[in-house]
Amino acid sequence: MATKDDSAAAAAPAADGDGAPVSLARRFAALFVDWALCAMLSALFADPIRDGWPPVVVLIAEYTVFVGLFAQTPGMWIFRLRCVAYDDGGRIGIPRALLRAVLLCLAVPPLLMDERQRGLHDRLAGSVVVAVPPPASTR
Repeated sequence: MATKDDSAAAAAPAADGDGAPVSLARRFAALFVDWALCAMLSALFADPIRDGWPPVVVLIAEYTVFVGLFAQTPGMWIFRLRCVAYDDGGRIGIPRALLRAVLLCLAVPPLLMDERQRGLHDRLAGSVVVAVPPPASTR
C-alpha cells in the first residue's frame, strides 16, 4: 500500500519538465557566475588573491540569502534554475540554505551525486535544482 510520502517522493520536482535532470553544465555555469560576483564583491574589503577566505564567506552569505529567500542566486537566475525543497517544491528557507551553502563550499558533497544528479549537499539539505519553465506565450 502506497503512503502519502511515497507519492510525494515520486512526484518530487527533481527534474526538468521532460523528466531529465538539470544538466551539470548549467549548474556549473551558474556557480561560476556566482563565484565571479563573490570574488568581485570580496575585493571591495579584502584581497581575494592574498586571502582565500573572503570570496568563500561571501559565497556562503549569497547562497544563504538568495537561495533561502528567493530560491535562486543571480547565477541561477541567469541560467534559469531554481533551488527548491525536494518534497514540496517550495523555498528551502535560511537554515537549510546555509547548510547547503557550507556543504557546497566543502567541494566534496557536490561531487557525490545520485541518479538524479543531486549532490550530497542537496540531499542533506532536502533540496533539488530544477529548471525554471520558459515563459508562456502570450499569443
